[in-house]
Amino acid sequence: MRQRVHIATAADDVQIAWARAGAGPVLVKAANWLTHLRFDLDSPVWRHWIGFLAGHFDFIRYDERGCGLSQREQVPLDDGAWLRDLECVIADAGITRPMILLGVSQGALAVVQYAFRHPERVSHVILYGGYAHGWAHRDADEVARYRAVMEMMRVGWGRDNPVFRQAFTSRFIPGGSHQQIDWFNELCRQCIAPDMAVRLLEARGSVDVSALLPRLQVPTLVLHATHDEVVPVAEGRALASSIPGAEFIELDSRNHVLLADEPAWQVFQQAILEFTGAGAMDPQGEALTPREREIMQLLSGGHANAEIGRRAGISEKTVRNHLSAVYRKLGVGSRSEAIVKVRDPH
Repeated sequence: MRQRVHIATAADDVQIAWARAGAGPVLVKAANWLTHLRFDLDSPVWRHWIGFLAGHFDFIRYDERGCGLSQREQVPLDDGAWLRDLECVIADAGITRPMILLGVSQGALAVVQYAFRHPERVSHVILYGGYAHGWAHRDADEVARYRAVMEMMRVGWGRDNPVFRQAFTSRFIPGGSHQQIDWFNELCRQCIAPDMAVRLLEARGSVDVSALLPRLQVPTLVLHATHDEVVPVAEGRALASSIPGAEFIELDSRNHVLLADEPAWQVFQQAILEFTGAGAMDPQGEALTPREREIMQLLSGGHANAEIGRRAGISEKTVRNHLSAVYRKLGVGSRSEAIVKVRDPH
């Protein structure tokens, strides 16, 4: 798969590396622990995520400050850093139409903040394995675990022996093979320095965006693994219950990062396609074009043709032409039938 890598500069002059691949509605994935734009393409942990998302969307992702291809030295961390990074990547990508935002784990924090601040720029919010408040706000046992992990990171993160890193990373993919766990351990060493790893984990503890959740105005899908060992499923339920109208799907998995061979991954993919309308096809399998999928997303949001045209940057007549093509492909005769078909293609 071909990707294009770019460097953006955040408001505090930190350089953020981001990549773009695929075609279709724009989907921006906020950064999470830990990624590397180049290594992830061949990884047994992340490559199926990238393949799926780039296969259905104009997929944009980035390495968070301090790791991967982004700036690693002299990187400030404060409460607004992750939101600033997401904003600078979106600006650098030149996105002008409403986009889908995906927040995985810690990425949910930046996505919630962005959707609250810029609701007119977001068509859908997807939160997987996310949380509204960091580990320092949870129960005493959880706080003690994180403090113990940070001490192990200080002592042994950069060593050749992966035992110190594995104490942390094995929680991300407890169902992973030896190859997957070994790869994740090596990724940790390759993409972030020990002191930065501790700083990032510590910074995650104090965050809290829970006050924003009841005020979100964007269609939201929340997914969470039932037996997630990194972020308890109660955090996902709390997100869904606090966001007006949010849909919640619980996935039967132990993995914080869903693996390609588990049934939960298939459920996850189908849920994303149905929620965004990106998987719509007619009975003969003729796929909608990226522009047609975008039109259907806006149509599903209840917008009239004039508003769809304004948001998509096209004329109202062009909207009608696209809708005619969509109706033909889906085998339907009205807006309401098209929306139902997209939501339930079977």
